[in-house]
Amino acid sequence: MATSAKPLFRGAATTSTGTTLYTVPASTTTVVSNIAITNTAASAATFTLALATVALHTTTTIAANSTIYIDLKQAITATQTITGGASATTVSFHISGVEVS
Repeated sequence: MATSAKPLFRGAATTSTGTTLYTVPASTTTVVSNIAITNTAASAATFTLALATVALHTTTTIAANSTIYIDLKQAITATQTITGGASATTVSFHISGVEVS
């Protein structure tokens, strides 16, 4: 069984809340371990985030120039996705985990 720690997504959010940020490869399970959501704007924004269609945050406010950290250990299986988006492209997602194949 091979494991590979890796960044699952690093980048700016889109303003569509259903954007696919990561898809688990076939014949693989991914354990999502840490998520950081950063807002670099001088004003508050909102974000939405879901793992395998289960909402973690829905239109959650993130303050100006701040970061929200989520420490979790959640497994998602082959072809399931992480989706998200924000009210502004000044919001970025940094998602880390381990792929197990």
